[in-house]
Amino acid sequence: MDRKKSSDFPQELLNLYDGYVHGRMNRRAFLDKAQSFAVGGVTAAMLFDMLKPNYAWATQVPPDDKRIVAEYAMVLSPQGNGSIKGYLVRPAGATKLPVVLVLHENRGLNPYIEDVARRVALANFIAFAPDALTSVGGYPGDDEKGLVLYRGIDNAKMRQDFLAAAMWLKSRADSTGKLGAVGFCAGGTMVNQLAVLMGAELAAGVPFYGSQPSAADTARIKAPINAQYAELDARITDGWPAFDAELTAQHVPHEGHIYKATNHGFHNDTTPRYDEAAAKEAWGHTLGWFNKYLRA
Repeated sequence: MDRKKSSDFPQELLNLYDGYVHGRMNRRAFLDKAQSFAVGGVTAAMLFDMLKPNYAWATQVPPDDKRIVAEYAMVLSPQGNGSIKGYLVRPAGATKLPVVLVLHENRGLNPYIEDVARRVALANFIAFAPDALTSVGGYPGDDEKGLVLYRGIDNAKMRQDFLAAAMWLKSRADSTGKLGAVGFCAGGTMVNQLAVLMGAELAAGVPFYGSQPSAADTARIKAPINAQYAELDARITDGWPAFDAELTAQHVPHEGHIYKATNHGFHNDTTPRYDEAAAKEAWGHTLGWFNKYLRA
């Protein structure tokens, strides 16, 4: 299938798809509502297929790239679901390096997130991308099934799984002890939640279109935050001014970047919502933030 861009679709249809992605409607409801956009021989089912991820587009860094070493590792999580599996990627020949937790969307550890972990490793960090679906068999290779599994996991236990993964990564022998976290969508929300839970144990956070914590929780954040938002993603982006004000009041170093005319998921290069210019700029902010706060 040819790669489509967000400009190839009406914004109303993209907004409908965002509702499906975030569980506000099921596939049948999306197809019913998308029917009004099905013209010129294009069916609602065809529109759905055009909008969903195509993971063949996601590989910027091949898994067998000689510049990295990648493997899977299991982390004990006694306060969570018992254990959590993740994808560990290191630069080849690395000794001690800062570490970065890479947090997935609400589908589990899919090929896009694994590729992001490899991109982080190429920037000379040790990356670990845990799979919240470990306790229910892991990412099933299908995003629709992944969403169903994700929504069935106790959120408090999931946070504990990610916290266990963060502390395991931070305390590894090949870690300098400086930990950063980057996450997308639900993973962006989790970056903010880990910043609340970990205080100064987290050295830097970069949430992509993640929901913001409450004012009371924000008061517990110590990690410098560099938040990335899509202009058209009002449901999430409208929460930035209050978050910005609270971080300022708490004297937490932070930046917020809102990318013009972009949709939620603009960094994900497997869907039409991908915006290459915004994704590259946001990734530059991400690596710059980690270089500043994890290598000091």
